[in-house]
Amino acid sequence: MDTSLDQYDTAILECLEQDGRVAFSHIAGELGISNTMVHQRINRLTENGILVAVRPVLDEKKLGFDWASFTGLTLEKDYDSDKVIEALKNIPEVTECYYITGAFTLFIRITAKNHEHMRKVLYEKVDHIPGIIKTDSFMELGCAFKRNVKL
Repeated sequence: MDTSLDQYDTAILECLEQDGRVAFSHIAGELGISNTMVHQRINRLTENGILVAVRPVLDEKKLGFDWASFTGLTLEKDYDSDKVIEALKNIPEVTECYYITGAFTLFIRITAKNHEHMRKVLYEKVDHIPGIIKTDSFMELGCAFKRNVKL
């Protein structure tokens, strides 16, 4: 598996980051290469796991999800994290989950429509997952920026 990127790979990824729906022919024209070369490179980047997905970025606020939290999870036994993660995957409001070091085992992001929805997700869904002994939430007040790593 070759994970090295050349100037064309980097330029293709930058084009896709600007607009994931951009036509391969447009990328080819911008870079002065063939459509086939763009197609082959995107296939290689995908097969090598560098390009994981091209999907829409949703504006949660415009969809009615005005609340978000970052919640640290303390587990009874850290080695049970796989079971907890599988249960978290079944909660649609949990949009991200990370392994971390420090006081918590996992850190999740929860989106909710309002404070009552957030309370229900935390108390009626997350807190009922076997193996979680404590949660500690930090309410998000807004995202200053979010971006991919610079190539």
